[in-house]
Amino acid sequence: MRQSEISPFSQKPQEPVPVDGLPLPQRHVAMAVILLGLVLCVMDSTMMNMALPQVARQWQVAPAQTLWVVNANQIASLVLLLPLAALGDRMGYRRVYLWGMVVFGLASVGALLAPSLPWLIAARALQGLGAAGVLSVNASLVRLIYPRALLGKGIALNSLMVALSFVAGPAVAAAVISLGDWRWLFALHLPLALAVSWLGLKALPRSEPSEQALSQPLSWLDGGLNIAMFASLFLGVDRVSHWQPGDSPWPAVLWLATGVGVGAWYVQRQRALSAPMFPLDLLRIPVFALSMCASISAFCAQTMAFLALPFLLIEVRGLPTGEAGLLISAWPLALALSAPWVGRMIGRWPAGRLGGVGMGMFALGLWALALLPQNAAHWDVVWRMALCGMGFAFFQSPNNFTILTSAPLHRSGAASGMLGSARHVGQGLGAVLLAMAFLLWNREPGQAEQYALALSGCFAVLAGCFSMLRKTPVKTVAQ
Repeated sequence: MRQSEISPFSQKPQEPVPVDGLPLPQRHVAMAVILLGLVLCVMDSTMMNMALPQVARQWQVAPAQTLWVVNANQIASLVLLLPLAALGDRMGYRRVYLWGMVVFGLASVGALLAPSLPWLIAARALQGLGAAGVLSVNASLVRLIYPRALLGKGIALNSLMVALSFVAGPAVAAAVISLGDWRWLFALHLPLALAVSWLGLKALPRSEPSEQALSQPLSWLDGGLNIAMFASLFLGVDRVSHWQPGDSPWPAVLWLATGVGVGAWYVQRQRALSAPMFPLDLLRIPVFALSMCASISAFCAQTMAFLALPFLLIEVRGLPTGEAGLLISAWPLALALSAPWVGRMIGRWPAGRLGGVGMGMFALGLWALALLPQNAAHWDVVWRMALCGMGFAFFQSPNNFTILTSAPLHRSGAASGMLGSARHVGQGLGAVLLAMAFLLWNREPGQAEQYALALSGCFAVLAGCFSMLRKTPVKTVAQ
């Protein structure tokens, strides 16, 4: 029996891949597993930001040291997305997803019981490893769960939960921390992760590795180069984002140069492969490459704006934290209300057109926020937030649908991994650009935030241009 025919927790032979999605009610259970796993992993990645001051006080360490609680998680997730996606193509998406969920839950116990900062950092890195297993293949599993005619609905639900979890994480963390210790953020992770694993074992579809994937065993060297490339670039970008006048630029330069050099070697090795870990074969598909560029630009715009808004509303305009949070919540609420409607439009309207319209709306909302009057009424803030959320909903689901379905079925894992990689890269770029805005435009209160929002609107327009350049037919899904 081949290794690929062994399920994650048993010795039963593999079942065939569903011909056209799972039957009901298994489809609903399987999608519930996917969505709950997304909520756990994506929300966890943003919650610890709110807890860092409390962690610093408890262990009497410098706030800068506590940043590694967040960085360790982000780096581990980023560097392992593509290797684990490639592993999913060869060993089955279900297996990678379930083991990732188990590792995530067990690492959460380590974070919950951490006796020191280094222990917490190590646990958070292990959590990032588990989250990478979940996020690297979740979109691939959605492609197997839904019939082709309903795949747009599945992708819309998937995209909605990612967006809502990202913006809800800090609010949930603030509520938990206001009631008790930061450790409570991890209290429910293990039981929920085990519940997801148990349900997933019963409901998630099994997939047979393709002959193309099995003919190319994973290379440990390529995996190491992937990790070194993304880690070096992340650390270089992080140095740039925290640069202050008087600091030496050389650490950032050295990290970035290392990342570029390792990346050049890595990409050169990947050119000769038909199913490379870094999916050059998919990036040669014009619609896939344009969709990736659009995704990076859109997440850059979203992150820059979403990080700038609390400063603008709380620090500059003097709103209470709770009041500002309620105003910002109009953004995810509009996204949640728009996503099901957009999901029904996928396949009926060209994805490029939907994405272009969405990013146009997003840019208008961001520019309207940049021009927000000093004494604007609450409703004047809400409609701007809602326009941003609605515009992002029109873009994200069709764009993710295009990325996933423009790849051949046997390369679904690689496409799914690239979805997560694009999100990480865009978010990192957005954080760096916001830091540069605070560095360059800090003469008057609110100036940096307004310039950052205006710049994020420009990135939204860039994403819309990439989207409109795509030639995507309707009523088709790649086989």
